[in-house]
Amino acid sequence: MSKIPFAHTPENVFRLVGRKTIAFFEDVGGLAVMIKEMLWGLPKAVTRFHLIIEQMHAMGVNSLPLVALVSIFTGAVTAVQAVYQISDYVPIRYLGTMVGKAVMIELAPVLTALVVAGRVGAGIAAELGTMKVTEQIDALQTLALDPVEYLVTPRFIAGVLMLPILTVFADAIAVAGGMGISAATLHVPPHTFINGMRSFFKSMDLFSGLFKAFVFGGIISIIGCYQGFKTYGGAEGVGRSTTKAVVLASVLILISDYIVATILFG
Repeated sequence: MSKIPFAHTPENVFRLVGRKTIAFFEDVGGLAVMIKEMLWGLPKAVTRFHLIIEQMHAMGVNSLPLVALVSIFTGAVTAVQAVYQISDYVPIRYLGTMVGKAVMIELAPVLTALVVAGRVGAGIAAELGTMKVTEQIDALQTLALDPVEYLVTPRFIAGVLMLPILTVFADAIAVAGGMGISAATLHVPPHTFINGMRSFFKSMDLFSGLFKAFVFGGIISIIGCYQGFKTYGGAEGVGRSTTKAVVLASVLILISDYIVATILFG
């Protein structure tokens, strides 16, 4: 009978689980401390309006082409899939209803957040991570500048402001894409599509999507900043923090999507 390899012994497994558990609670505590410091310095950070504008441009304006590309195909594929699923059960004049509700409530905010997490969240983690390993963040402290107030808060404000705005654009572009593909290939005239949307439109549909985007924007900014601040190990550490920021932000977006949907619609 062969012996169990040392790397897979129960003792090592327990140690690994213990280290991961400790690291998890350290991250939860670190995030809580950063959020507290960020909220505490919020009034001062608002006075640095130029930093907020720079981050709003980087997160919002620069992300718009990618969001538009994703949104137009999201609306198109939603219309095609909706026709396939409802054609035998629901009149085709309600196609606009299905596309509009699916886009506004779920698809536009979630897909926009995931796209922005991949682009902006990674960028934040890489930028702050590089500043961390090159000791630029330490230099800010020697100049009597609070790094959280100076670096984190403007990104957080920009995130929670720009994600809802990007989601509004995503809603409009996705609906236009669904309407265009419906008219071009599915033989549903635009006026029929629009009437279907208007018939069952509720303001709650739009509000829920924008509220989700508000939450997602905060998640992306906070996770990217936290991973950047805890970077170590030079260039390799920057790459590691960037990957963690994208993965963790994406997971938290999906988890918070479920929680918010349960609260709003449960």
